[in-house]
Amino acid sequence: MTSPAGLPARSANWNLPNAITVVRILAAPVFFWMLLADEGADGWLRWAAAVLFILAIATDGIDGHIARSRGLVTDLGKILDPIADKLLTSGALICLSILGELPWWVTAIIVVREVGITVWRLVELRRGNVVPASSGGKLKTVVQSVAISFALVPLWTFLGDWVYWVNGVLMTAAVVLTLWSGLLYVRDAVRLARTSRDAS
Repeated sequence: MTSPAGLPARSANWNLPNAITVVRILAAPVFFWMLLADEGADGWLRWAAAVLFILAIATDGIDGHIARSRGLVTDLGKILDPIADKLLTSGALICLSILGELPWWVTAIIVVREVGITVWRLVELRRGNVVPASSGGKLKTVVQSVAISFALVPLWTFLGDWVYWVNGVLMTAAVVLTLWSGLLYVRDAVRLARTSRDAS
């Protein structure tokens, strides 16, 4: 699709993928409220919060696929998508720590890394440099989502305490991958800064 001037047409900001992303952002406060309102009682609010998180985080791949396959990628989407993801995952971790179910140091490591890398990518985007998610970053996102989902769903209520061990292994893997992928982004940042300096 081209513009009258013969240039590639830019997709409108308010399209289906961006609408899905906005819904994900709006769902985050509802998820936080349900999780904290349950107060660790593992009642229906906890189950509802877990289901909402899983559905919301699953839409990340859906809106991305729609945007790429239909040529609906926009600058707004590039900004909103990471914000939605980090809001959900970081907020979930903070809520779990508030409930005393996750050590604060685990939450701090992941949240600081997520916020730091997201801010850096947004700064580079404003400079005209698109920093794509690395293979390590994509794997980290998947493992984080699985680990948080398992931590949210109170499977221990009917499967037993061994579920806590599984949750611990998954969250440990998420922390390791978070640190590893963060180091990869630091390496990329150094290379990008050196390239920009050499070009100037």
